[in-house]
Amino acid sequence: MKNWFVSRFGVVAGIVLLVVLTSVVSVAWKIISVRNEAVVVLPESKKEQTKAPKKRREPVLVLPENYWVDSTLQTMTIDEKIGQLFMVATFSNRDETHYRYIDKLINDFHIGGLIFFQGGPVGQAQLTNRYQSHSKTPLFIGIDGEWGLGMRLDSTISFPKQMVLGSIQNDELIYRMGADIGKQCRRLGIHINFAPVSDINSNPNNPVIGIRSFGEDRENVTRKAVAYMRGLQHNRVIATAKHFPGHGDTDADSHFTLPVLTHSVEQLSEVDLYPYRQMIADSLMGVLSGHLHVPALDSSPQLASSLSEKVINGLLRKELGFRGLVFTDAMNMRGVLKTGRAPEVNMKALVAGNDVLLYPENVAETITKIKDAIAQRIISEKIIDDKVKRILQAKYWAGLSKYKPIETTNLYADLNTENSKQLYRELCEASVTVVKNENGILPIGSVIDNKMASVSIGEGSNATFQKMLTTYKPMRSFSFYDGPSTPEQITEMLNYLQPYEVVVVDVHGIASNPKRNYGVTPGMIDFVTQLKQQEKKIILCLFGTPYSIQFFPETDALICASQDGKDQQEIVPQIIFGALSSQGRLPVSVLSYKAGDGVTTSAMNRIAFGTPESVGMDGLMLKKIDEIATASIQDHVFPGCQVLVARKGKIVYDRQFGGLNYRFPDRVNQETIYDLASLTKVSATLQAVMLLYDRKQIDLDERASHYLPELLATNKENFTVRDLLMHRSGLISFYPSLWDRTKTGGGGLLPQYYSSKADSAHYLQVAPKLFAKGALRDSVWKWVVKSPLNLRKDKAGQYGYLYSDLGFMTLQKIVEKVTGQPLDIFVASNVYEPLGLSYLGFNPLRRFPEKQIAPTEQDYRYRGQLLQGTVHDQMAAEVGGVSGHAGLFGTARDLAVLFQMNLWKGNYAGRNYFNSATVPLFSRVYDETHHRGLGWDKVPADGNSSYVSPQASVNSFGHTGFTGTMVWVDPDEDLLFIFLSNRVNPDAENAAITSQRTRRRIQDVVYTSIKERKAVLH
Repeated sequence: MKNWFVSRFGVVAGIVLLVVLTSVVSVAWKIISVRNEAVVVLPESKKEQTKAPKKRREPVLVLPENYWVDSTLQTMTIDEKIGQLFMVATFSNRDETHYRYIDKLINDFHIGGLIFFQGGPVGQAQLTNRYQSHSKTPLFIGIDGEWGLGMRLDSTISFPKQMVLGSIQNDELIYRMGADIGKQCRRLGIHINFAPVSDINSNPNNPVIGIRSFGEDRENVTRKAVAYMRGLQHNRVIATAKHFPGHGDTDADSHFTLPVLTHSVEQLSEVDLYPYRQMIADSLMGVLSGHLHVPALDSSPQLASSLSEKVINGLLRKELGFRGLVFTDAMNMRGVLKTGRAPEVNMKALVAGNDVLLYPENVAETITKIKDAIAQRIISEKIIDDKVKRILQAKYWAGLSKYKPIETTNLYADLNTENSKQLYRELCEASVTVVKNENGILPIGSVIDNKMASVSIGEGSNATFQKMLTTYKPMRSFSFYDGPSTPEQITEMLNYLQPYEVVVVDVHGIASNPKRNYGVTPGMIDFVTQLKQQEKKIILCLFGTPYSIQFFPETDALICASQDGKDQQEIVPQIIFGALSSQGRLPVSVLSYKAGDGVTTSAMNRIAFGTPESVGMDGLMLKKIDEIATASIQDHVFPGCQVLVARKGKIVYDRQFGGLNYRFPDRVNQETIYDLASLTKVSATLQAVMLLYDRKQIDLDERASHYLPELLATNKENFTVRDLLMHRSGLISFYPSLWDRTKTGGGGLLPQYYSSKADSAHYLQVAPKLFAKGALRDSVWKWVVKSPLNLRKDKAGQYGYLYSDLGFMTLQKIVEKVTGQPLDIFVASNVYEPLGLSYLGFNPLRRFPEKQIAPTEQDYRYRGQLLQGTVHDQMAAEVGGVSGHAGLFGTARDLAVLFQMNLWKGNYAGRNYFNSATVPLFSRVYDETHHRGLGWDKVPADGNSSYVSPQASVNSFGHTGFTGTMVWVDPDEDLLFIFLSNRVNPDAENAAITSQRTRRRIQDVVYTSIKERKAVLH
């Protein structure tokens, strides 16, 4: 009795119920039933009745489950009882003919349940409501959703396959997945999930289980099966362990034939039955019997274990003590139907001890056969009653005694929550396994000097993996779209790879079925083998079953993702470069590698990618950015934009909107390069100044003229480096005379400075089709030196704040004087290249095609052409596109890396770019009135800004750019916000981005998403 309650209700609940029952039985009270079938309790002693009247006892309901089960069973006819034993297959993507057929089965044969297969969630919900409305006793609704609803239904989430999960070390993640699948099932009116697969896949050539198993180690399989089971059942969804007594060591598919399991009784007990024994001892409510022949358990020729009374009633019920529901595997499978006609086979399954016939054929004929068997006393009606009682008990547990129709409002959103997507990502991250890491080649740091390339095999046109690689380090990418098929193709690729020392090879198209070597072709093997012979360092990444490892030669590093998908292709490069650590372990043995083998690699400070929920943000709230950006484009605030949000070192929002222009909008993408305008000040010049400050080559309180002797004996002799950074040097904001001097009185360009073609004299590119003499650069600086100062002085006679481009042009000259290098070369070699930034730099037309660069203004005033790839700012253009205040171009992703390094106080990927105190020193408030740091913009004291959210912390810092750009760093929230646009296209007079406070509104959403998530978690 005790064991029954424990297995049926779990340890705690079982003990509580036993105590209650024991107390009820031991008390000498008489239990009588009244006409309404409620149970009342009356005192037995008449003597007690003569005492003073007590307060009248109300009828007390005892064991409502038993009451509902017994009363329901008593009202059933024999036909209705037999109908409960059938769980018929149905689909929500069929036509009305099919739906009426199911209606008929419910109305005429009183079937007890349905198992849904293909279709969609809304259609299934509507059909479930329809079918339930026809059924006198609420129907069991089941699904074969081993990796979630997405295994069967469109528009729903698929979690990783079980062998992928077998690589995960943290079983709490498996529990959370089971719980999430359970919640989704409940939302869709599903009461049974035919999962988890509890087979131990000890046979690599198993054609039907394979990746559906957690692996070959019995302890690992059991822990994960129990965790999955608990997650489902804690959400009132019946878990069903399968395929009893164990389908893991078979080499045939029971869908087509009857597999034979030749294990001895001892081996069955120690291996195959182990997970079932542990799950039954815990709280398992369902078992699915497999169609396989196990001679050690029942030697009857060609008898499936699902039809064996020795296996079901004997082993499962009596020896293992299982008291829950036993379901057959699908009764339409050839493995079981080869032993007889459907009605006879169905009957055998019930006699063997199964409670529910799953996916049966010939329902009407089977019912007739069962009734005849009862009449002939082949099977007793009591056995039918016992089965039906177990079914009704399970239905009560699942809540069907109080059945309610499914509400379809918000169904899609409820089945596709951001939390579910976050969980999927966590499962993927935790499963990737570094199988081998010779000489600690992984993770690759930022200072690697090796020339790297990548070769993708079988990925076709999807380059997610290679794009993510180049996010961390620029490298050449090559592809075999369908895999190498000829020796000539391999030779050609090897020739391309000659200059490279490290080659990352990613292999796709790996199949789950062992036939034809899991899809691994001879060409794939030959290529890796010959590449190894060139003595290069090879990082081999396999996106498929770990069994595929056996076909490839040993490489320096081996990573197995076990499954191929966008998430895995984003995660593996992050492990290679140390943005993420690797925690996975092999779930099976391959070659010399044993189940459980794997290498833990550490994460270094390198920006990663994740979901909003993983960093404490609300993903749904962040989607409001989409609305603002889309509406802004429609209102012609800007043609397109990039928006990026990172928190706690992870990029969690990285989207692009609109086009490069309004007329012929080529879509903005991650590689679209924007003119960053004044972001140059903090992204180039200030980075250089901080580096030189750290190296003690610049003193902030030293006069600029100390570094630039040409300022001596001028009106610029006395201001300091600090004054320049704080815009209080007395320099004017900008100087139109710089370019006006090169124009004619009528507004044309003086030929003594410009040419429409580049040559040895005219090599400064001012516009796509306009070039200036190299000597103009020196002339412009001379004009800056001679420029007037502003008249803004305070009472002490000191220059007050006036934002000045000329100040950062002067800082550029200081950097170049001290380093002996041009600004662009210095920051590239000391910052951008070590950080692995592909796109950030000056004069992008030297490295990228024009069509990749967002155009800015149609400049009628100065250059007479559309500016695309040359700097918008006139002063920066005049000096050839490299200036301290403007001229830098880049993407949101590159800026994210640069400013994440600043957020991490100068540390990135194991390298210290700045002293840890430097960025805080430069970014703190020095001028509250004008919200300035040293070079950085700060939050206004009154919070009144057209571009910064008032929710930003006082410690946050950043900058904006004239072209419609912004970067903002908030150390208090560990937050990074980047916005890039070309709002000046086609006209720089367009100020809607300021008047509509677009950047501020988007940033408001970012901070609100943090608050929303905190509210949910607390």
